[in-house]
Amino acid sequence: MRPLDALAKVCGDVRPGEPAEGVLGVEPALVAAPENVTEAADVMRVAAENGLAVVPRGAETRLDWGAPPERCDLLVDTHRLDGLIEHAAGDLVAKVGAGLPMDRLAEKLAERGQRLALDVPLPGSTVGGTIATGAAGPLRSLYGTPRNLVIGLTIVRADGQIARSGGKVVKNVAGYDLGRLFAGSFGTLGLIVDATFRLHPVPAATAYVVCAVSGPEDAYDAVQTVLHCAVAPSAVEYIGPGTVAVLLEGVPDGVAARARQTADLLGENAEITETAPDGWGRYPDGTTLIDISAPPPALRDLLTLLGPDIAVSWSGSGHGHVGLPAESTPDEVADVLGRLRDALGRHRGGAVVRYTPEEVRGEIDLWGPIPALALMRRVKDQFDPDHRLSPGRFAGGI
Repeated sequence: MRPLDALAKVCGDVRPGEPAEGVLGVEPALVAAPENVTEAADVMRVAAENGLAVVPRGAETRLDWGAPPERCDLLVDTHRLDGLIEHAAGDLVAKVGAGLPMDRLAEKLAERGQRLALDVPLPGSTVGGTIATGAAGPLRSLYGTPRNLVIGLTIVRADGQIARSGGKVVKNVAGYDLGRLFAGSFGTLGLIVDATFRLHPVPAATAYVVCAVSGPEDAYDAVQTVLHCAVAPSAVEYIGPGTVAVLLEGVPDGVAARARQTADLLGENAEITETAPDGWGRYPDGTTLIDISAPPPALRDLLTLLGPDIAVSWSGSGHGHVGLPAESTPDEVADVLGRLRDALGRHRGGAVVRYTPEEVRGEIDLWGPIPALALMRRVKDQFDPDHRLSPGRFAGGI
């Protein structure tokens, strides 16, 4: 039986792929959109029986991250897996489908005065895609990233078997292992079907303290001042060029007092506002996006290296992004990337290219040094022994 016919017997939405659905230029032969866990498992089982290479797709907000797949026989679209399966508001826990957009999830949780404390820079991103890429915004400083907030996960293995970990109780530590393993795995270990998250209350009040800074030393001093004071910010972000912003959350009186204290610490250039400043929580402009990480003291070296003309954002957690302009040549991108890795490496940090034009991608090392690559290969072999899941998408050709 042809793969198309076999898939059509187990899934109600199966069709041939189209050129416009290509993953970084690799056109899928088939597209399937399962509606529930059972259909997802059957789709993956048929794919295994026919030796099909599978690439998951959510809302395509980050489908251009990473390397092109070696092949894409089947694109598994998760948009029908979009339910809020359960919201145990009393336990501050929610179980949601992988295809549910993060902004829709936020709206549903807000109706009960709760939130998933995970600000995602790209509107429309799905739950599954956010976990698979490990994406997070400035709130990561206080609340962490997807790997910290996932307490349960349902996945379908390469052979079509359903696997679950964790549960609806925040203290169930067993749920963290699989969630942490799949966070940032780029679809190379299995298909994420649903996730259970630890939630937080929506704060009663918020305020932003925004301060203009004049250079690397000034920016470094401002960030360090806030990180080492008692105002307990939810997030601190440098927004290039020349702005440090601080988010404060809590009860109205407390937020107001902490905002005044923060503004006093940052000096006469600081002002308090109820709305986020331009650029807050967004990726910097550019056709090449570089994900950077290093301890907060690396900020001064980072800004000195990049200069005032290259777009950059940097959170107090020691994580940020660099955007390079469209006219950057492969040699120029490689030069900036090399200098970034040298500078951040001195702080035990690194730089990974998330997306870049095709002519640049083939000339640079997207991932950089990966000390744990041997371990990652062993994990890949265990979860996907035939290497059919997003083959070649991840670091080291995994």
